[in-house]
Amino acid sequence: MKLAVVGGGSTYTPELIDGFARLRDTLPITELVLVDPAADRLELVGGLARRIFARQDHDGKIVTTTDLDAGVEGADAVLLQLRVGGQAAREQDETWPLECGCVGQETTGAGGLAKALRTVPVVLDIAERVRRTNPDAWIIDFTNPVGIVTRALLQAGHKAVGLCNVAIGFQRKFAKLLGVAPSEVHLDHVGLNHLTWERAVRIGGPEGENVLPRLLAEHGDAVADDLRLPRPVLDRLGVVPSYYLRYFYAHDEVVRELGTKPSRAAEVAAMERELLEMYGDPALDEKPALLAKRGGAFYSEAAVDLAASLLGGGGSPYQVVNTYNNGTLPFLPDDAVIETQAAVGAHGATPLPVAPVDPLYAGLIANVTAYEDLALEAALRGGRDRVFRALLAHPLVGQYAYADGLTDRLIAHNREHLAWA
Repeated sequence: MKLAVVGGGSTYTPELIDGFARLRDTLPITELVLVDPAADRLELVGGLARRIFARQDHDGKIVTTTDLDAGVEGADAVLLQLRVGGQAAREQDETWPLECGCVGQETTGAGGLAKALRTVPVVLDIAERVRRTNPDAWIIDFTNPVGIVTRALLQAGHKAVGLCNVAIGFQRKFAKLLGVAPSEVHLDHVGLNHLTWERAVRIGGPEGENVLPRLLAEHGDAVADDLRLPRPVLDRLGVVPSYYLRYFYAHDEVVRELGTKPSRAAEVAAMERELLEMYGDPALDEKPALLAKRGGAFYSEAAVDLAASLLGGGGSPYQVVNTYNNGTLPFLPDDAVIETQAAVGAHGATPLPVAPVDPLYAGLIANVTAYEDLALEAALRGGRDRVFRALLAHPLVGQYAYADGLTDRLIAHNREHLAWA
């Protein structure tokens, strides 16, 4: 089995490699290709990857290349984990929206739109090249904003499934609090990528006992602290929102916070420099503890599980993925991409039935879906007016003066990545 990782020079990659090594019975890889245009980073990451495989007695071959077409040729699955513009572009995404009093974040709001505009054309080009060399390959997208990118891939006819680590993070956290195995925890996870709520936590499968009320009663303080939301908010809602919901539920508070400290991008860039120095140490043969602070917890387990199921292996029968709605949420169009529990196999991902969604959540889901429609149109066709329309539709912007100012800033900061600008 051959897998290719586009963006293989990322400092995330050793987390992925560690999962491939530990879970080789689930996903028996014979060849893993790390593809990245940054040859210097690729050499450091590739060297550590080989040492991790060797330490864990994995006999798979690890190849590094800057040649995308050669790297994906013959691959059974291609994982996308790229960041167009690098941390420098992320730094901008997190700062210039604050000038208009709007949240600066790399996956939602104005910063998230900027990332989508930079990313969608690049991902579609990669996917077309994958299709030319190996039309049967699955594309697993971990590249943010996952919902918009996955929708672009699916609309272009690619065999694609989107992946995020939010759900598996909640699964592992809840399992630890409840004292059960993670495989026993089934989430009623509903919404869009980075806009989701856990409405039930079931033990033993989709029809198991819902223990969410007990979880909140016994561990609500710990859950609230992790989300940085007041405990009474969770008690009143009776659900666990994704930590990304804080940008919506406490927008002004977050904006004030962001204006008083270094950006997350600056913190990550400093971590990346330290990690790359570590990766260059020939004695290092395991992922360093610092990597846990980089983000992406449990990404490797989620990626292995999804790839194994798509390729007919031993992955879990139910997984939270990003895929077409196809009537699952009746208030959304069929071609909206939702994040939900799905039955996953060689056929792809089929969403499980979802109980009716409270208007409190359905309204926001529908609003952000409308924004994603306009964001994808702007990413595919360009133009200042399309960018403005997408920003005006976003609930974190929503005022014409803000949308106008943010449009000008977005184009000015991203001109080198926008062919139409």
